[in-house]
Amino acid sequence: MSTSICEVGVDRGTQDLRGDLERKLSLATPMDTVRGMFCLGTLDAVRSLAGEAAMRLCVEAGGEPRFVEFFNYPVSTYLRVNDAAARVLEPRCGGWEEAQRQLGRRATADMLRSAAGKALMMLCKGESRRLMGILPSAYRSAVSYGDRSVVWDGASRGRILMRRDFMPSAYHEGVLMAALEQVNARSVSVRAWRMGVLDCEYLVCWQ
Repeated sequence: MSTSICEVGVDRGTQDLRGDLERKLSLATPMDTVRGMFCLGTLDAVRSLAGEAAMRLCVEAGGEPRFVEFFNYPVSTYLRVNDAAARVLEPRCGGWEEAQRQLGRRATADMLRSAAGKALMMLCKGESRRLMGILPSAYRSAVSYGDRSVVWDGASRGRILMRRDFMPSAYHEGVLMAALEQVNARSVSVRAWRMGVLDCEYLVCWQ
């Protein structure tokens, strides 16, 4: 399913807090890393929508001269790039949270183009429930931090529990929406319920 980076329409549970950034940065360690492809995807989204100068501002916010797709970077670097990107895209996407959601969609697209993403799609065999079940493994291949698990509440309804995850909940709403859309799930709804600065539960359902 083709989705514009500024398309809106996700069922919301709670609000993200823009002021969480400094608290998350203080909790991150050098061992908490993320693949460079997500930094590159975020920067490309900014360049496409807001231009080269805006993209450079995001690069400067991250403090890295350049990013390499398969290198691992501190999540603190990505948090700064992500926050700068969301602020740049906020007027174009109808708000900071929606900008985060669309950056999450972009992250899913980048992941699915990678070798790990292609393997994920082969394993799930186009089935939404199977995809949900292997999402924790997919996250482990992309980032070094956090713990994720799935609890089923029905045939097409479940909760993804994310512990010690640094990204905004709206970002993960976009990630999960885009992933399920890739297997043609219909009427997808994702609601985030924040339980702490780094902990969140996502209620996911589809038809």
